[in-house]
Amino acid sequence: MNKIKKGDEVVVIAGKDKGRRGQVEQVFANGKLLVDGINVAKKHQRPNPQAGVAGGVVEKTLPIDRSNVMVWNPKAEKGDRVSIVTEGEGADQRKVRVFKSTKTPVDA
Repeated sequence: MNKIKKGDEVVVIAGKDKGRRGQVEQVFANGKLLVDGINVAKKHQRPNPQAGVAGGVVEKTLPIDRSNVMVWNPKAEKGDRVSIVTEGEGADQRKVRVFKSTKTPVDA
C-alpha cells in the first residue's frame, strides 16, 4: 500500500516550490509524482498541423520525487508523515493510512 495516492493534497518540503500545496494527479512506479501546479517548466513546442498542435511556449508539469513532498494534514494544518495500520479482526481486517501526529485516518 502506497503512503501517497492519487487525489491526496501534498505540500512540497524541498526544491524550488517549497511550501506550496497541490493535488496529486498521478503516481509513477519509479517513485515520482505529478502534482498539479508544482514543478512547472516552460517548453518550446514545434507546431504539428497533422496532430492539430499549435507551436509556441507551453507550460508543462514535470514529475517530482515523492521524498520531496508530505501529505497535508488539515487538522494540524501542516505536512505530516503517514503510517499504515491494520484495523479490524479476521475477515474484516483492512489496512488504513493514518497521520503519525494525530492518529486520524488520511481518507477521513
